[in-house]
Amino acid sequence: MRDQKQCTVVRTGEYEGVQGGTFGAGISAQSAGAERLCLHRLVMPAGTRGRPHLHEGHESAIFVQSGTVEVWHGEGLAEHVVLHAGDYIHIPADTPHMPVNSGTEDMVCVVARTDPNEQEGVRLLELPAWLESQLGPLLVGAG
Repeated sequence: MRDQKQCTVVRTGEYEGVQGGTFGAGISAQSAGAERLCLHRLVMPAGTRGRPHLHEGHESAIFVQSGTVEVWHGEGLAEHVVLHAGDYIHIPADTPHMPVNSGTEDMVCVVARTDPNEQEGVRLLELPAWLESQLGPLLVGAG
């Protein structure tokens, strides 16, 4: 007879991501013993942006629950897309990206990654000077 695995309920807490933003600590290796995924909720306040980063060897899927967010992505963060409530985005492994909430309301999304660890695979990147001058005075690291 095989060992029976048990389901785990996680009552969310919060942590600040190294890439910026306040995450609702959901399912991860740390909270639930997950082996191949993590699932978190991210609240990104209006007027903030995250830090440019990538997830080494792991892909991400994001569902925007409320608000609007710009995602700068790709080599040199040269690509740009605007997501609204109800939109999804897939970010392939090792793809540079940075969320920006230049709107007037908080953005809330659900983030799933193939990395079961909450922060281990996050690698911070430099913000290109051209993009920094374009974004203006957004609060850095708050989302």
